[in-house]
Amino acid sequence: MTTTLITGASSGIGAELARQLAAQGHDLALCARRVDRLEELRDEIVAAHPDRIVSLKALDVTDDDAVFRVFHEFDAELGGVDRVVVNAGLGKGAPIGVGGYAANRATAMTNFIGALAQCEAAMEIFRARKRGHLVVISSMSAMRGMPKTVTTYAATKAGIAHLAEGIRVEMRGKPDLDITVSTIFPGYIRSEMNEKVEQRTKFMVDTETGVRGIVEAIEKGVETARVPAWPWKPLGTAMRHLPLGVVRKLT
Repeated sequence: MTTTLITGASSGIGAELARQLAAQGHDLALCARRVDRLEELRDEIVAAHPDRIVSLKALDVTDDDAVFRVFHEFDAELGGVDRVVVNAGLGKGAPIGVGGYAANRATAMTNFIGALAQCEAAMEIFRARKRGHLVVISSMSAMRGMPKTVTTYAATKAGIAHLAEGIRVEMRGKPDLDITVSTIFPGYIRSEMNEKVEQRTKFMVDTETGVRGIVEAIEKGVETARVPAWPWKPLGTAMRHLPLGVVRKLT
């Protein structure tokens, strides 16, 4: 039995990950700021899968002390956390230099500093147990610098992708540690974060479809995955090499 901890599990990708992983037999440790939403999700999952364990805790990932405390509490209470999905994120933002620093800073603190704390806490647990699976949810926007309101968001997602890769490189040199590190690059998957722009965003897919691709990649323990595979696997390669003017039209 695998116990998977998911941050930002109260809505969107996190909540759907919980549903689909529960359907595949995972016990769950779910955390987010909105506990009422977590409780609704737990009731839904347990009603569909009465044999699943679904543990909940409130967590603001920008509270460093809380991240370490909650992760270790889950680990102790559930008899060990096998996998951590670093999913919590914020999508606020403004073009640089137009007075939107507060929004950009909030996104940077949540998406990068918060993710760093989550990786630290998860790896403490995995190093002590000598095994585990760290999953970092990045974004296809990490492939290149992005304009306007997405500039800071894309930069944070590029940052956590490199963070995960650095951990992965280190684990390759540790034959005594069975620790897998996966970086997932979702394309445009419908969620509360993007509900205001989904109708004019290219290549948007529904949450269930998009998360199905994420779950498949996670279960395979891949190092990296662009999901859904079409069109993001070829498009991601193109984004790395196309002129910036063309990349801008894809956003």
